[in-house]
Amino acid sequence: MEASEEVDLRTVRRALRRGEPVFIFDSEDREGETDMVFWAPEVTPDHVAELRRTAGGLICVVIHPEHAREIRLPFLVDVYERADHPLLRATWPDDIPYDERSTFSITVNHRDTFTGVTDEDRALTVRKLAEFFTRNHEDPVREFGEEFRSPGHVHLLRPFDGLLEERRGHTELTATLLELVGLEPKVAVICEMLEPGGGALPREEAERVARERGAPFLTGEDILKAWKGGER
Repeated sequence: MEASEEVDLRTVRRALRRGEPVFIFDSEDREGETDMVFWAPEVTPDHVAELRRTAGGLICVVIHPEHAREIRLPFLVDVYERADHPLLRATWPDDIPYDERSTFSITVNHRDTFTGVTDEDRALTVRKLAEFFTRNHEDPVREFGEEFRSPGHVHLLRPFDGLLEERRGHTELTATLLELVGLEPKVAVICEMLEPGGGALPREEAERVARERGAPFLTGEDILKAWKGGER
């Protein structure tokens, strides 16, 4: 799917359900980066390896606000504030050049992992995170703690409750896309695409990778238009 075409949500849904990637470019006015995205329930060790090798950025898991609220998942900056530790206060992220707020939350490993950093361990943690939100829980916080330990090697991202009404980063774009295509649970793994020299992979190069994979390539504007168009 070319970036200039109207977003075909059915194509996106099919790709994600098959364990295939979707590529999301936010905008030239923001990070100017493309993230490779997989639906968390389908993530395998091979996917984690591909994120490391083809994408190369930080591997994170986006947890939709409705799931995040269930386990009272905090924003990391709120943890910093409540801790009132001098070093945490000194490193407060009040000068992010592309945004005013961060969606970083805690890091976790599933308790069945060893170090947590191998492709197998990270894939297990990602799948178990998705699986957790398919079940009913009497005490979600306690039960989450029984399954996962923190700190770990999988970074959790907590979108803002208003999604694109509040912020238009990759975290909210991904959560909105999962909502638009109707996938449950609304959990995805994302990773920024970097060029061999270490900088952000130019959009045209990311589009080329998507074309070669036959994968959907979307922009933040594409997702915003679909969201405003009432396709949720």
